[in-house]
Amino acid sequence: MKFLVTGGAGFIGSAFVRNLLASAGNAPKVKRVVNLDKLTYAGNLENLDPVSGDARYRFVHGDICDGKLVNDLVGEERPDVIVNFAAESHVDRSILSPEPVFETNLRGTFRLLEAARMQKTPRFVHVSTDEVYGNIDAPHEADESYPLRASSPYSASKAGSDLLALSYFVTYKLPVVVTRASNNYGPYQFPEKLIPLMISNALEDKPLPIYGDGMQVRDWLYVDDHCRAILAVAALGREGEVYNIGGSRALANIEVVKRILDAVGRPHSLMQTVKDRPGHDRRYALSSEKLMRETGWSAQMPFENGLPSTIDWYKSNPDWIARVKSGEYKNYYEKNYANRV
Repeated sequence: MKFLVTGGAGFIGSAFVRNLLASAGNAPKVKRVVNLDKLTYAGNLENLDPVSGDARYRFVHGDICDGKLVNDLVGEERPDVIVNFAAESHVDRSILSPEPVFETNLRGTFRLLEAARMQKTPRFVHVSTDEVYGNIDAPHEADESYPLRASSPYSASKAGSDLLALSYFVTYKLPVVVTRASNNYGPYQFPEKLIPLMISNALEDKPLPIYGDGMQVRDWLYVDDHCRAILAVAALGREGEVYNIGGSRALANIEVVKRILDAVGRPHSLMQTVKDRPGHDRRYALSSEKLMRETGWSAQMPFENGLPSTIDWYKSNPDWIARVKSGEYKNYYEKNYANRV
């Protein structure tokens, strides 16, 4: 099979490419993997060093909003599967500057769908997020029919792109499948998200900024489990359907931070309460029963093992952290957190 992966230099996309080329889990035999990535701040080709020499792998530097580039590439490569990871994916950044999330997440998805429609791509997997469901009161969990109640520009843009993708199945019979995953974590994650940010700050003995009371609840999914789920959906998912992907491990943010501090031997006093961000959802919760029933997938990495493994990776790769936290990241960090203390 031939895959076109968009956003394949980002955290989850690069993990998916590495998994594909390693034929991990239930991956089909892979003939070729083409990675289209704009290389924004969160795109890092170092994440793909393990596969850069593989003859089946091709990297293309480009923007999914470039309709001609996308259409030409899909026509040239004729992939069996397009997997769309490309997105502006950080809530805080979408609050500071909303326009990029709508450009990439909506216009870019439209360009990809149009290319897939014109070139008759056999399978289009659109990767989305549990954030489209918004805040969910305990003890409820969102299944795939749960209402979309986006709370941020980011989640609204993803909800819109989900609906756009599904409309292409209804209107054009494009074989689209949508996935919605809970919070991912693991190696190579850019240190603006909770777990890598807290790990890197703790290792540097810097304050760990905690939004509000830190009791926001998130479900944690190890990135390789997410990649296996996407492969399962690509192979076995029903066209025109949505599949939730959860880790079945819900924890309050402050509990996750305390575990990180304990694991690296730093005091809890490094935690620093900062003003909560606007529209911060209190609780996310997913049901993955449909995915498990229809594909046989289940999460394999327990959080109690995945978190220490992730911490060990960051401890072993200080140069990677230093490189990705230089330049633009410093400007963002100061802008987002300076006025919240």
